[in-house]
Amino acid sequence: MKINADQEWTEMTRRGLMLILSSPSGAGKTSISRELLERDRNISLSISATTRPRRPGEVDGEDYIFVDKTTFDLMVNRQELLEHAKVFDHYYGSPRKPVEKTLASGHDVLFDIDWQGTQQLAEKARGDLVSIFILPPSTAELDRRLHSRAQDSEVVIAERMARAENEMTHWSEYDYVIINISFEESVRKVQNILNAERMKRPRLLGISDFVTRLRQGH
Repeated sequence: MKINADQEWTEMTRRGLMLILSSPSGAGKTSISRELLERDRNISLSISATTRPRRPGEVDGEDYIFVDKTTFDLMVNRQELLEHAKVFDHYYGSPRKPVEKTLASGHDVLFDIDWQGTQQLAEKARGDLVSIFILPPSTAELDRRLHSRAQDSEVVIAERMARAENEMTHWSEYDYVIINISFEESVRKVQNILNAERMKRPRLLGISDFVTRLRQGH
């Protein structure tokens, strides 16, 4: 908390939070995440380590931290990952140290992860966690979006559609659910959730001292 020369409140410091966006592949979580990062400078993306091959245009250390399976297993054994999961025959995990440093500085961290990672984070840091599940408006629209990306073969798309059925059963484990009909509206809803969660009383550091000073006439 910051106090000016006249002892008036100017800014309340807080602990950062972990914002999770999850969805079936193609439902829009990655696009929403990118737009949120563009609009809000107080949140940064947790860059996952992964064993999957790098796709064209991806940059190591920016999109993902690309590692081999041996290195990934070492990170797990050394407890260097907050969460990890196997998705479509590849492994993904969130490095611990950069997240803990960011939260302590009062900034937020965005996670683009699935329900497996969300469950692990909830077990380890529930108080810091805000989770949002993104649903498509229909399975037909989900299929259309997967095809429109032109990234995967028909076989891979079929696998993603089959996996989506199971992924969507986990919606009730999340704090919030958004049906992604309109991209702009979905981004706005995520921003509103984030802003409200930032102001929750337990996250405001020094609020008790500030109220005490108010009661003393300062």
